[in-house]
Amino acid sequence: MCTVREVLDRVGGKWSIGVIVEASEGPVRFTELERKIEGISRRMLTLTLRNLERDGLLHRTVYPTVPPKVEYVATDMARELYSTLLTLTAWAERHRSAIDSAREAYDRERGLSAEAS
Repeated sequence: MCTVREVLDRVGGKWSIGVIVEASEGPVRFTELERKIEGISRRMLTLTLRNLERDGLLHRTVYPTVPPKVEYVATDMARELYSTLLTLTAWAERHRSAIDSAREAYDRERGLSAEAS
């Protein structure tokens, strides 16, 4: 049985948030996700998709075409989480400059270099 901590780690993970947000807006293909989620590698996207599918947060549909067309869409459970994730990402966007400034001030006061963080 998974713990609350495991659930929070999964849905709060660096890449999971972006995937869930994108897949909650409608069906999305692997290459679209790769383009929209800045900094994610193909391998990490593959692992994230598998984990979210395994956890019941994504539904994967493979269409019998050549080459195969694969789409991912958020499940009802993930769509329930969607508005919370949008709120969280909006908060992060609004406050990232202030957090950067606070980090710089903290490091400067303690004589730390930027590489130390």
